[in-house]
Amino acid sequence: MSVKGTHFKLKGQTNFYKGKVRDVYTINDETLVMVVTDRISAFDVVLPKTIPFKGQVLNQIAAKFLDATKDIVPNWVESVPDANVTIGKRCEPFMVEMVIRGYCTGHAWRTYKTGKRVLCGAVMPDGLKEHDKFPEPIITPSTKAAQGEHDEDISKEEILEQGLVSPEDYAKLEQYTKALFKRGSEMAAERGLILVDTKYEFGKVGDQIVLMDEIHTPDSSRYFYSEGYEERQANNEPQKQLSKEFVREWLIANGFQGKEGQSVPFMPDDFVNSVSDRYIELYENIVGEKFVKADQTDIDERIRKHIEAALQ
Repeated sequence: MSVKGTHFKLKGQTNFYKGKVRDVYTINDETLVMVVTDRISAFDVVLPKTIPFKGQVLNQIAAKFLDATKDIVPNWVESVPDANVTIGKRCEPFMVEMVIRGYCTGHAWRTYKTGKRVLCGAVMPDGLKEHDKFPEPIITPSTKAAQGEHDEDISKEEILEQGLVSPEDYAKLEQYTKALFKRGSEMAAERGLILVDTKYEFGKVGDQIVLMDEIHTPDSSRYFYSEGYEERQANNEPQKQLSKEFVREWLIANGFQGKEGQSVPFMPDDFVNSVSDRYIELYENIVGEKFVKADQTDIDERIRKHIEAALQ
């Protein structure tokens, strides 16, 4: 059993949006009910099979970190009535995502090894190798793409020039992004992890800037294990990662990178179950608590009842 998708008709429902992995209901144009499903996407493609408990893992990690950072910046959450559900304020989103990177990894490294030293207006020093720590974390924003399109790199200068965010608001977004990353890094360090890079999405409720969406989950962030990090760097060995990178690696090994003409490889049950186990392992490592599986007998009914009770 898993949460593939929901089709509720909720009281006061004014909109419904089906994202890659989330079903989002708008109530009376002011409240969002976000159901985090077990769908999984990679290379901007939703894979045909669901990953049991993945939605619960992401929803509960996000809830923990949103609660642990609300002294830095207010967030959209009002309640978490179900393992797969978060209810909160509808915000007017900024059309940029604030990506922050502490290490020369992933997109930063792919840019760096081409010889470029500037990414989204942020300067990367010479002499780094893959997974080296930056002297200071760098902010590399991206545009928030419309459905089905790719996010694009953008610099602070371009954001201001295009009027996507006002200079006053952008200064606050930068300040919040750095403070959130610092807190997330400290919390990760307590768990023997390194928060490598992550992204934050912000919006406004009236004049107030609010943190939206999920934070510090393995879908929006990359983690390394701190034990052995220095040693692996010194020996030019790959770092031990805690993210959904392993899913991408499996797809690449099976000839799929989301390119035209490629079809998603068949996902055998043992692979699906191993991905589910990895997500649960991610949860337990990041949160530091035993994962308790939510009741699977009639998932749809369970979720609907919890939402309706919370909305009353």
